[in-house]
Amino acid sequence: MLHNIRIVLVATSHSGNIGSTARAMKTMGLTQLWLADPQSAITAQTIALAAGASDVIANATTVSTLEDALKGCSLVLGSSARCRTLPWPMLDPHECATLSVRSAEHRTVALVFGRERTGLTNQELQLCHYHVSIPAHPDYSSLNIAMAVQILAYEIRVAFLRQQQQALTDHPEKTAYPLFDEMERFYAQLEQVLSHTGFIRQTHPGQIMSKLRRLFTRARPESQELHILRGILASFEKRGK
Repeated sequence: MLHNIRIVLVATSHSGNIGSTARAMKTMGLTQLWLADPQSAITAQTIALAAGASDVIANATTVSTLEDALKGCSLVLGSSARCRTLPWPMLDPHECATLSVRSAEHRTVALVFGRERTGLTNQELQLCHYHVSIPAHPDYSSLNIAMAVQILAYEIRVAFLRQQQQALTDHPEKTAYPLFDEMERFYAQLEQVLSHTGFIRQTHPGQIMSKLRRLFTRARPESQELHILRGILASFEKRGK
């Protein structure tokens, strides 16, 4: 699913930012890097700052325009540090990640990041379905591109892991449980053993079996666990004989 999420950098002017972005992506399991009209070539600094994520750089796709980078995408999210004159649907990083993970199950999603100094133009932002704003401190909200990518990539990773956990909850591993009559045979064997050992007195049986039934009903032993319990009772019976 994460393979369906593209990180798109627009007109990046510093080669080191491309490497740092690749590193931020790989730490969170993202691998699809697209470079739209890059203003800097891949250099030794790019590879150095990638710090082990050079495979992301090697597999990056370079195109001439942002429109080319967005071909085949069903959801486009543009990172914007400030409000534009034209109102646009806004998401915070958590909402962005949740929507991205859900959409990327079957379709391609693009997260677009603009230039180091000026970000994305109004025209570029209007190519996006949503704008994403990171709620940085208003007195100093300047984020390096790789930092912004890291924040959104982290949120995507968390949303992805949450979705995986939910899938396990919705589709738990199938466990075999004993049938009603199997439990009844267990209770009969248990009562017989406890009577033979004198734990249950026939003259004053009390509520022991009722309480034991409640105990095992609450515990709900699996079939394999019931076999173990019956094996223990059988060993008592054999020893008693």
